[in-house]
Amino acid sequence: NLEGKARDAGLPPIAISPEVGNLLSLLVKTTDARCIVEVGTLGGYSTTWLARSMQPNGMTFTIDKSKKFAQFARTQLQEAGLSDRVEIRVGEALTELPKLCQELGPASVDVVFLDAMKREYPEYFRVVRDCIKPGGLLLIDNCLGVSNWWIDEEGHPDRDGADQANRLVAADDDFDSCAVPLREGLLIARRKSRHC
Repeated sequence: NLEGKARDAGLPPIAISPEVGNLLSLLVKTTDARCIVEVGTLGGYSTTWLARSMQPNGMTFTIDKSKKFAQFARTQLQEAGLSDRVEIRVGEALTELPKLCQELGPASVDVVFLDAMKREYPEYFRVVRDCIKPGGLLLIDNCLGVSNWWIDEEGHPDRDGADQANRLVAADDDFDSCAVPLREGLLIARRKSRHC
Protein backbone atom coordinates (compact mmCIF):
# COMPACT_ATOMS: atom_id res chain seq x y z
CA ASN A 1 0.00 0.00 0.00
CA LEU A 2 1.72 3.13 -1.30
CA GLU A 3 -0.20 5.48 0.99
CA GLY A 4 0.86 3.49 4.06
CA LYS A 5 4.50 3.43 2.95
CA ALA A 6 4.43 7.18 2.34
CA ARG A 7 2.99 7.80 5.80
CA ASP A 8 5.65 5.56 7.39
CA ALA A 9 8.35 7.46 5.48
CA GLY A 10 7.12 10.77 6.90
CA LEU A 11 5.56 12.17 3.74
CA PRO A 12 2.61 14.50 4.30
CA PRO A 13 -0.84 12.90 3.87
CA ILE A 14 -1.83 15.07 0.92
CA ALA A 15 -1.84 12.61 -1.99
CA ILE A 16 -4.88 12.34 -4.23
CA SER A 17 -7.64 9.98 -3.15
CA PRO A 18 -8.23 6.64 -4.91
CA GLU A 19 -11.39 8.15 -6.41
CA VAL A 20 -9.44 11.02 -7.97
CA GLY A 21 -6.78 8.55 -9.12
CA ASN A 22 -9.41 6.45 -10.85
CA LEU A 23 -10.81 9.54 -12.57
CA LEU A 24 -7.31 10.58 -13.69
CA SER A 25 -6.79 7.11 -15.12
CA LEU A 26 -10.04 7.22 -17.05
CA LEU A 27 -9.30 10.68 -18.43
CA VAL A 28 -5.77 9.74 -19.51
CA LYS A 29 -7.10 6.69 -21.35
CA THR A 30 -9.48 8.89 -23.38
CA THR A 31 -6.48 10.70 -24.91
CA ASP A 32 -4.30 7.68 -25.85
CA ALA A 33 -1.61 9.66 -24.03
CA ARG A 34 2.03 9.22 -24.91
CA CYS A 35 3.35 12.32 -23.13
CA ILE A 36 2.22 13.44 -19.67
CA VAL A 37 3.55 16.28 -17.53
CA GLU A 38 2.87 16.30 -13.79
CA VAL A 39 3.79 19.08 -11.37
CA GLY A 40 3.88 17.73 -7.80
CA THR A 41 5.23 14.18 -7.52
CA LEU A 42 5.06 13.75 -3.74
CA GLY A 43 5.31 9.96 -3.20
CA GLY A 44 4.42 8.99 -6.75
CA TYR A 45 0.82 7.98 -6.07
CA SER A 46 -0.76 10.14 -8.77
CA THR A 47 2.26 9.47 -10.99
CA THR A 48 1.49 5.76 -10.79
CA TRP A 49 -2.12 6.30 -11.86
CA LEU A 50 -0.99 8.48 -14.77
CA ALA A 51 1.85 6.27 -15.99
CA ARG A 52 -0.20 3.06 -15.84
CA SER A 53 -2.94 4.64 -17.94
CA MET A 54 -0.90 5.98 -20.86
CA GLN A 55 0.23 4.15 -23.97
CA PRO A 56 3.00 1.54 -23.44
CA ASN A 57 5.54 3.63 -25.38
CA GLY A 58 4.69 6.81 -23.47
CA MET A 59 6.59 8.90 -20.92
CA THR A 60 5.44 10.76 -17.85
CA PHE A 61 7.59 13.69 -16.74
CA THR A 62 7.03 14.69 -13.12
CA ILE A 63 8.49 17.58 -11.13
CA ASP A 64 8.95 17.95 -7.38
CA LYS A 65 11.14 20.30 -5.38
CA SER A 66 11.84 17.74 -2.64
CA LYS A 67 14.74 15.32 -3.09
CA LYS A 68 13.26 13.18 -0.33
CA PHE A 69 9.90 12.89 -2.07
CA ALA A 70 11.56 12.23 -5.42
CA GLN A 71 13.71 9.42 -4.02
CA PHE A 72 10.72 7.81 -2.33
CA ALA A 73 8.72 8.06 -5.58
CA ARG A 74 11.58 6.54 -7.61
CA THR A 75 11.64 3.52 -5.34
CA GLN A 76 7.87 3.07 -5.51
CA LEU A 77 7.77 3.47 -9.29
CA GLN A 78 10.55 0.93 -9.68
CA GLU A 79 8.64 -1.55 -7.51
CA ALA A 80 5.55 -0.91 -9.65
CA GLY A 81 7.51 -1.65 -12.84
CA LEU A 82 7.08 1.91 -14.13
CA SER A 83 10.56 3.39 -13.78
CA ASP A 84 11.20 3.18 -17.53
CA ARG A 85 8.03 5.21 -18.19
CA VAL A 86 8.59 8.03 -15.69
CA GLU A 87 11.25 10.72 -15.50
CA ILE A 88 11.42 12.61 -12.21
CA ARG A 89 12.93 16.09 -12.23
CA VAL A 90 13.91 17.66 -8.93
CA GLY A 91 13.71 21.41 -8.51
CA GLU A 92 11.35 24.34 -8.18
CA ALA A 93 8.46 23.93 -10.57
CA LEU A 94 8.76 27.44 -11.96
CA THR A 95 12.39 26.68 -12.84
CA GLU A 96 11.98 23.13 -14.14
CA LEU A 97 8.64 23.46 -15.96
CA PRO A 98 9.78 26.11 -18.48
CA LYS A 99 12.88 24.01 -19.27
CA LEU A 100 10.78 20.90 -19.79
CA CYS A 101 8.26 22.72 -21.99
CA GLN A 102 11.07 24.08 -24.11
CA GLU A 103 12.49 20.57 -24.54
CA LEU A 104 9.13 19.03 -25.42
CA GLY A 105 7.98 21.85 -27.70
CA PRO A 106 4.56 23.29 -28.48
CA ALA A 107 1.51 21.04 -28.89
CA SER A 108 3.46 18.00 -27.66
CA VAL A 109 1.78 17.05 -24.37
CA ASP A 110 -1.36 14.92 -24.12
CA VAL A 111 -2.10 15.45 -20.41
CA VAL A 112 -0.91 17.96 -17.81
CA PHE A 113 -1.68 17.33 -14.14
CA LEU A 114 -1.05 20.15 -11.65
CA ASP A 115 -0.94 19.32 -7.95
CA ALA A 116 1.75 21.42 -6.30
CA MET A 117 1.93 24.97 -4.91
CA LYS A 118 -1.57 26.31 -5.40
CA ARG A 119 -0.41 29.94 -5.33
CA GLU A 120 1.74 29.12 -8.39
CA TYR A 121 -1.08 27.51 -10.41
CA PRO A 122 -1.67 30.58 -12.62
CA GLU A 123 1.97 30.69 -13.65
CA TYR A 124 2.09 26.91 -14.23
CA PHE A 125 -0.83 27.32 -16.63
CA ARG A 126 0.82 30.20 -18.46
CA VAL A 127 4.02 28.18 -18.88
CA VAL A 128 2.46 24.88 -19.95
CA ARG A 129 -0.50 26.16 -21.96
CA ASP A 130 1.10 26.08 -25.41
CA CYS A 131 2.60 22.62 -24.80
CA ILE A 132 -0.84 21.03 -24.57
CA LYS A 133 -1.83 19.58 -27.93
CA PRO A 134 -5.29 20.02 -29.43
CA GLY A 135 -7.51 17.41 -27.78
CA GLY A 136 -5.12 17.29 -24.82
CA LEU A 137 -6.17 17.66 -21.21
CA LEU A 138 -5.24 20.02 -18.39
CA LEU A 139 -6.15 18.60 -14.98
CA ILE A 140 -5.82 20.74 -11.84
CA ASP A 141 -6.26 19.22 -8.39
CA ASN A 142 -7.64 21.19 -5.43
CA CYS A 143 -9.46 23.63 -7.68
CA LEU A 144 -12.09 24.04 -4.96
CA GLY A 145 -9.96 23.88 -1.82
CA VAL A 146 -7.80 21.94 0.63
CA SER A 147 -8.03 21.20 4.33
CA ASN A 148 -7.20 24.74 5.51
CA TRP A 149 -9.05 26.88 2.91
CA TRP A 150 -12.04 26.69 0.60
CA ILE A 151 -12.54 28.49 -2.69
CA ASP A 152 -14.96 31.09 -1.30
CA GLU A 153 -12.61 32.13 1.55
CA GLU A 154 -10.78 35.06 0.00
CA GLY A 155 -7.38 36.21 1.17
CA HIS A 156 -5.41 32.96 1.44
CA PRO A 157 -2.55 32.98 -1.14
CA ASP A 158 -3.13 29.36 -2.16
CA ARG A 159 -6.88 29.89 -2.45
CA ASP A 160 -6.29 33.03 -4.49
CA GLY A 161 -3.89 31.14 -6.79
CA ALA A 162 -6.35 28.31 -7.37
CA ASP A 163 -9.18 30.77 -8.00
CA GLN A 164 -7.10 32.76 -10.46
CA ALA A 165 -6.09 29.59 -12.32
CA ASN A 166 -9.72 28.47 -12.51
CA ARG A 167 -10.68 31.83 -13.98
CA LEU A 168 -7.76 31.90 -16.43
CA VAL A 169 -8.66 28.49 -17.83
CA ALA A 170 -12.39 29.26 -17.94
CA ALA A 171 -11.73 32.50 -19.85
CA ASP A 172 -9.36 30.88 -22.37
CA ASP A 173 -11.20 30.41 -25.67
CA ASP A 174 -8.89 27.53 -26.62
CA PHE A 175 -10.17 25.34 -23.77
CA ASP A 176 -13.46 23.79 -22.70
CA SER A 177 -13.47 23.28 -18.93
CA CYS A 178 -15.44 22.31 -15.87
CA ALA A 179 -14.75 21.85 -12.16
CA VAL A 180 -15.75 18.46 -10.81
CA PRO A 181 -16.59 18.52 -7.07
CA LEU A 182 -14.84 15.24 -6.30
CA ARG A 183 -12.92 15.39 -3.01
CA GLU A 184 -11.40 18.90 -3.07
CA GLY A 185 -12.21 19.58 -6.71
CA LEU A 186 -10.61 18.62 -10.02
CA LEU A 187 -10.58 21.12 -12.87
CA ILE A 188 -10.81 19.30 -16.18
CA ALA A 189 -10.01 21.28 -19.32
CA ARG A 190 -9.66 20.05 -22.89
CA ARG A 191 -7.81 22.00 -25.52
CA LYS A 192 -10.11 22.45 -28.47
CA SER A 193 -9.19 20.81 -31.75
CA ARG A 194 -8.04 23.29 -34.36
CA HIS A 195 -10.97 22.54 -36.67
CA CYS A 196 -13.57 23.33 -33.96
